[in-house]
Amino acid sequence: MSLVKVSTRGDYASRALLSLALHGGEEGPTSVRDIAERTGLPQPYLEQILLALKGAGLVRSKRGVGGGYVLARDPREISLTDILGAVDGPIVVGDFGEPHQNGACDHEGQCVLLAIWADVSEHMRRYLAGTTLADIVAMARGEMPWPNEKQD
Repeated sequence: MSLVKVSTRGDYASRALLSLALHGGEEGPTSVRDIAERTGLPQPYLEQILLALKGAGLVRSKRGVGGGYVLARDPREISLTDILGAVDGPIVVGDFGEPHQNGACDHEGQCVLLAIWADVSEHMRRYLAGTTLADIVAMARGEMPWPNEKQD
């Protein structure tokens, strides 16, 4: 099976936000150190990612003693598209250009493949946009089936 590659930044951002969402009922912000320990992520890199997530409005921070990060929005309002886009920019399968509108192709097979890549990209965008942080929390807690589990 072929897998779509998610960047390390995208994976780490998703893991950090999942940790915040899983522990969202706890009092006060969660320190970067605690997030790093829970997720196994390197703290210096995690700090950079959290700053990007803050810039995108997905987390808020509090400085000083008892400081750290909290989600800025309800997990139901944060999609994987939001998370990945915050650290990697727009989600695309590849930067291959657009299919020619008039059917004229510069190279053999180019137009049909460009159309396929565009279709794959659109399916991926829809799937990621339709999967929220709340969905991932429910999967992690066993309240919802994982994506690879067959539905009966």
